[in-house]
Amino acid sequence: MMEGGTQTTPLNDNVTIFCNFFDSEPHNITSVGITWFRKSPTFDKEFKVFEFFGDHLKAFRPGASVSPWRLKSGDASLQLPGVQLEEAGEYRCEVVSTPKKAHGRIWLGVVASPACRLFQVVVKENESKYIMCESSGFYPEAINITWEKWTRQVPHHVEIFEDVIPGPTIKNADGTFNVTSKLKLNSSQEDPETVYQCVVQHVSLYTPWRSNFTLTSRQRFSESEKTAVFANYLWILPFIVFGLILLIVLILWKKVRGSKTKFSPMSWGWLQELRDHGHWVVLGFSGWMWRDCWYCWVFVVCGFF
Repeated sequence: MMEGGTQTTPLNDNVTIFCNFFDSEPHNITSVGITWFRKSPTFDKEFKVFEFFGDHLKAFRPGASVSPWRLKSGDASLQLPGVQLEEAGEYRCEVVSTPKKAHGRIWLGVVASPACRLFQVVVKENESKYIMCESSGFYPEAINITWEKWTRQVPHHVEIFEDVIPGPTIKNADGTFNVTSKLKLNSSQEDPETVYQCVVQHVSLYTPWRSNFTLTSRQRFSESEKTAVFANYLWILPFIVFGLILLIVLILWKKVRGSKTKFSPMSWGWLQELRDHGHWVVLGFSGWMWRDCWYCWVFVVCGFF
């Protein structure tokens, strides 16, 4: 018969629950009877899953089957397609091969692997930054989420305990669970290129799930920090504007330094009138052009600023 112990299968997978009985000669399946039972962890009562004897075959659970041709070689394994969480429990195989009778038990565990992801979130109220590790759709409920980090100065993994905020475990309608874990980022205190890692351990995972988040230099400043940095350098702006004005005047002066055109009082009055009315246009006047009058350009530029 089958050995005792535990057999584990992923949610929604097709599973074969093993049951073998051996004899020296091939079996006549018409003289063999097979009955499979399941005992739920919730109810201390056995329910029939499948039965076969003679010409009678009945599946109490849709899709349950035992291969007739394998029975000839002593294999009475039960096949269940698309196993669900509620089908976990103790399964018992009972075999009758006249005049012999035997049975065996095995525990079937159903697990669901978590779907994990790592992403950054920002709380607008206080502009705090977090990285969130989310695991969803897992079963059973027990799960372990931890945080690690390393830097160029300290290249080995260091587990993080401070500023870790675990979230509540939420049960879904299908019986699986969701959970989150947040890590608060102290950007101003960390070196750029610091690597944070979320580690998820669950019975359904052969190896822990890991995902990295790298703190870049651009992410080191919060919005308030960026505003403070801008305010610290705001005093430079007037000097930049004044320097640009001088640069424009110098360029224009070099272009017209060879000009012999004089700036007559009448020209001055005409320019003043244009300035007072807010008209900044380039026109010819009495045989000279604005491009030939560097005084005019200086006046226009200074008047504009």
